[in-house]
Amino acid sequence: MALTLPEAGHADDFQLSNNQRISCSRGLSPGKLTTATCRSYAYLFNTKTSDYFRCSVSLAMTRDNKEVINVQTDGGCTKRERIFETDGNYTFDAAETEPPNTNSFFGPGGYAVWASDTTSRKLRGCIIIASGLGNDVSKCIDMTFD
Repeated sequence: MALTLPEAGHADDFQLSNNQRISCSRGLSPGKLTTATCRSYAYLFNTKTSDYFRCSVSLAMTRDNKEVINVQTDGGCTKRERIFETDGNYTFDAAETEPPNTNSFFGPGGYAVWASDTTSRKLRGCIIIASGLGNDVSKCIDMTFD
């Protein structure tokens, strides 16, 4: 008699997005101080469940004409809802919009997420933008193949 055990011990696999971006800005403060702030985003994707985390890291440096006066860093990841309703074997990529002064209409902009099943022809594209009213607007579309 053969006994089959469920794959409960199988750990989820995670994939880092291949499309990290960095944007920097500069500002002048009173007293001839200059502050440069850089921020980068990346995505960590659960290849089994299609849950993902949007992660950011930032560094702000303040200096005068002679020395660096202050350096501040921040970072962390925020969990986002899964892209597909069922578990599978998925692959993933994401891209951020450019900084707000170029093509962003409502605050900090948005990002695009692409996920596909590595075992079947299944692809979903999602656009997430800041509404300017507190909640992001998110829509996903299943791709058709002609």
